[in-house]
Amino acid sequence: MLLSHLLEPHAGQEKVVMKLKKLESSVSSGRKWFRLGNVVHAVQATEQSLHATDLVPRVCLTLANLNRVLYFICDTVLWVRSVGLASGINKEKWRTWAARYYCSSLLLSLARDLYEISLQMEQIAHDRAKREQSQSQEPPGCSVADEETEWLQSFLLLLFRSLRKRPPLFLDTVKNLGDILNPLHQLGIYKSSPGVIGLGGLVSSIAGIITVACPHMKLKMH
Repeated sequence: MLLSHLLEPHAGQEKVVMKLKKLESSVSSGRKWFRLGNVVHAVQATEQSLHATDLVPRVCLTLANLNRVLYFICDTVLWVRSVGLASGINKEKWRTWAARYYCSSLLLSLARDLYEISLQMEQIAHDRAKREQSQSQEPPGCSVADEETEWLQSFLLLLFRSLRKRPPLFLDTVKNLGDILNPLHQLGIYKSSPGVIGLGGLVSSIAGIITVACPHMKLKMH
């Protein structure tokens, strides 16, 4: 999607664009064959998430995986219609349902990421407060505007340190943010250009490849 979007404005690239779109369609059709396996994997992930010790991740991951199961079911139904096995299926209705379940799954996954980030930031802030307390230095006086600026800088620095300390959490957040652009666009919640959606998909794919190549970079369930 990203390459075809970048090539479309250029003259003389019509044949290349058509080939890329055909390749994209072929790859998409090939992915459909793996949907049934994905449904089984999502069901297993749902069962595993029920054993999470922390309540918030347990609820978020369980609901996210359940929505992912429903998404794969809807996507499989759409594939059945696309190959002509059931022409009476309402394509637009099932596509909307699939987008809703996929979007819900990603939002719940992002909620889990935000919760993990908040815990990490809280821990780092607590450690920093203990160090400052041991130094027992009085902070210099400053204006209200300076305090607001300092608060924002401290927050961003704390966020950066939290994500740097847990790379798997950073990758999982980036992946979910990249994936969610497409369902948001399909549902009309947040419109994006094909190039932006393709870029989000590319970033998500890179994050996914990293977690596959380096299993220790995959966000673990507590």
